[in-house]
Amino acid sequence: METDDITRRDFVAMTVAAGIAATGAKLTAQQVVETNVNIKTADGICDAAFLHPAGGVHAGVVIWPDAFGLRPSMREIARRLAGEGYSVLVPNPFYRVAKAPVFDDASNFSFADPGQRAKLTPLMGSISAAGAAERDAVAFVAWLDAQPQVDRSKKIGTQGYCMGGALVVRTAAAVPNRIGAGASFHGGGLVTSNPDSPHLLAPKIKARMYFGIASNDDMQQPDAKTKLKESFDAAKVPAEIEVYSQAQHGWCVPDMPKQANGQPIYSKPDADRAWGKLLALYKAALA
Repeated sequence: METDDITRRDFVAMTVAAGIAATGAKLTAQQVVETNVNIKTADGICDAAFLHPAGGVHAGVVIWPDAFGLRPSMREIARRLAGEGYSVLVPNPFYRVAKAPVFDDASNFSFADPGQRAKLTPLMGSISAAGAAERDAVAFVAWLDAQPQVDRSKKIGTQGYCMGGALVVRTAAAVPNRIGAGASFHGGGLVTSNPDSPHLLAPKIKARMYFGIASNDDMQQPDAKTKLKESFDAAKVPAEIEVYSQAQHGWCVPDMPKQANGQPIYSKPDADRAWGKLLALYKAALA
């Protein structure tokens, strides 16, 4: 009888604890504050999203979106990160030519359609122009440092997806004394033959870096990972570089279009693995 009572009490206690834990998770999600902001840059006014916990001061993070820009899926990534205790800025990288969102949902985009692909050209060209990303990086870091929700005693992190991977490297090089960590997921254009290739910026960087490479990107440019490693090793910049052998370009972003074979690009297991790498990086470097 006593055993039954103990078992019953334990069951009730565990049930209550589980209920509290579930409520706590919901409260945490609700306690993330999201606002739309405008940031003055050297080239104009950038519209952006700023997400942070409801209370306290936290390390700042800049998220560079992919070629589809600031949209609900990028806000969701920022919301999740803010829930982990960061003050997160997601700029519209195309503010020079268009307000966000240019795309509400990337899942219906067809890379096989020349007309749709043509829409991306002026957008990507606006942020890839010489010096554009660097000027923006300086403005975004200064803006974060002016916010009461940002702990200026801690380094700032930056992460980017696809097109945003190269922008992460340029940001880390443009504001080396403030950027403590940079993470590129299925980054594009990291290693090129141009004299301003992002991988050549390694000597200017003081941040701890992470590069997650998609399997099809690695197949198309198998020497990129080697050149990245050589550049960062030579500069004595800590950098982890790994290929996600089962993941396609774009695997981290939930609203990616499907592959040509009809299979999804987004891979939750690989995205979760990348998320774990990101949190470990920030925990180690944003001190």
